[in-house]
Amino acid sequence: MDALLARVMEAHGGLERWKNLSTLTARITAGGPFWEFKGHDDFAGDDVVEVSLQKERVVHRRPATGRTVVYDGESDRVTVTGPDGEVLADLPEPRSTFDGYTQDTPWNLGQIAYFRGYAVWHYLVEPYVFTWPGVEAHEVEPWTENGEKWRVLSVTYPPSIHTHNATQLYYYDDSGLLRRMDYQPDVNGRTEVAHYIRAHEVVDGIPVPVKRHIHRRNEDGTPDLSWAPITVDISDITIS
Repeated sequence: MDALLARVMEAHGGLERWKNLSTLTARITAGGPFWEFKGHDDFAGDDVVEVSLQKERVVHRRPATGRTVVYDGESDRVTVTGPDGEVLADLPEPRSTFDGYTQDTPWNLGQIAYFRGYAVWHYLVEPYVFTWPGVEAHEVEPWTENGEKWRVLSVTYPPSIHTHNATQLYYYDDSGLLRRMDYQPDVNGRTEVAHYIRAHEVVDGIPVPVKRHIHRRNEDGTPDLSWAPITVDISDITIS
């Protein structure tokens, strides 16, 4: 295992601890103009999520409306149902439906549910997923920002794990906590993103990033902090 990854896993409770966990539940509050821009302003607000920690599967439930989103990576399918169980969207092989899309292309219900599903799953299963078979992680050149020097982990995912794009960068401080991540979502025209972690909460000895601000990334790697297309706040976390 890469030395930086080993340090990060130690700071997050240790690899053996994660291997014996099964589920993380939390309340996710999504904000920012992105959801309305994509044609689904009702995807802002609160969801209760249940994340599987040993496979790529996540369930989002909207208490206010009864809507349920299920994304299952093994079957490569996303479904959206209403409060009475009626099927609102059923999208197999969702990634293939984004071919030719740009950042200005609106999404249908299944597509935005897929985006929310795989993204939230990753945010709550990282860094454990970095140790999974087929995932390659190694340290690259450090990054200095606002006088702080962060160690940087480059992570490349196999096609079997759905994520924003194949290779992403994760920036860690001296204590092994995530401060920033860089990616460019394939589903959104590969817009360059700098995703910041503004706060952590320690749950049963595991630090969980609970305040996230997603910004555009400039060509020189610096963030455009003038606005945040997406914000994510996480609360009411349980891990078992």
